[in-house]
Amino acid sequence: MKYFPLIWKNVWRRKFRTTFTLLSIFIAFVLFGVLMTIRTAFSYGVDVAGLDRLVLINKVTLIMPLPFSYQAEIERVPGVEAVAHQSWFNGMYRDQTTPLTTIAIDPATWPRVYTEIVVPPEQWKAFAGDRQGAIVGRDLAEQMEWKVGDRVPLRSTLYQPKPGSGWEFNIDGIFDAPDGVDKTQFFFQYDYLVENSSSPPQKGLVGWYVVRIADPSQAVTLSRKFDEMFANSRFETRTTTEKGFVEGFATQVGDIGTIMVAISSVVLFMFGLVAASTMAQSVRERTSELAVLKTLGFADGAILALVLTESLLIVIVGGGLGLGLAWLFVQGGDPTGGLLPTFRLPARDVMFGVGLMLAMGFLAGVVPAVAAMRLRITDALRRA
Repeated sequence: MKYFPLIWKNVWRRKFRTTFTLLSIFIAFVLFGVLMTIRTAFSYGVDVAGLDRLVLINKVTLIMPLPFSYQAEIERVPGVEAVAHQSWFNGMYRDQTTPLTTIAIDPATWPRVYTEIVVPPEQWKAFAGDRQGAIVGRDLAEQMEWKVGDRVPLRSTLYQPKPGSGWEFNIDGIFDAPDGVDKTQFFFQYDYLVENSSSPPQKGLVGWYVVRIADPSQAVTLSRKFDEMFANSRFETRTTTEKGFVEGFATQVGDIGTIMVAISSVVLFMFGLVAASTMAQSVRERTSELAVLKTLGFADGAILALVLTESLLIVIVGGGLGLGLAWLFVQGGDPTGGLLPTFRLPARDVMFGVGLMLAMGFLAGVVPAVAAMRLRITDALRRA
């Protein structure tokens, strides 16, 4: 700490250049924080998708159905603990243009597959006995200001209601789940979908199957077995883990996660070059001063530490302020008005950002620092 005044004075030797560098790094880490938030929103639920669940979809495409008769055949396979079917509804609320995660399910089988979902028993009982009932995630209920007992109208681009009726649901329950599990989903009864649709799903067909297995290590073996069971039929299947299914569903609009990481990497690299250039110029301008320090008895290691500390200080101050502003921005709430399933900056990304600051500061300053350490007093004075 006794050398901090010297370091601070050297940092602000060229105020305009230092300010420009700080602003560059500040902007880089603001962008990093926001981009990581968007990446988290588009990959929400992927990291915690059940390791003990498999998803069977039509081999051609997800939108093609599968026969209801497959459920009994899957249940007879050794190693299968529970099977539930689901069907995509593509529901939208009021004048919204972005669909909610709206899925038709069978109340009798669904709880045995999704054991991590928590619904109060009395609410689940009400849902199971209500043909127009629905259960919604806590995050969605808070976002839409729904509560148990509300009657909610939806519209769907896939299914039109019978003439004279509409798609109306009773909020019978609000479910909760561990952190990381998507709590913006809307579940309702498959029987209501069939009964109230003017063009219902073909008789005996559902969207896809979710299978809970006893041993996650057997996922690959069972996936192959299921696909072999239905090979050469009218409805061939493609089985994957739930994680793979969620990833595929999330990336239908493009691999958002990869795009966000690529943009962040380019931005950080470019502004890292700015920091490196600043440090290189600073050391070149202080050649004679570094020689004087060595003459006064500063060891090579001390010179190395001084220059590296300057580099780290600039990056940590600029990056810390930028990441802090990004965090405050995220705390202000979703600016899209709820179109994203979640809007948060995970702690792991904050820690990763801090690690990037340290790495950037070290890489920006290591070459100038080594050059300063190796500087010979006679050569430095001669150049001066």
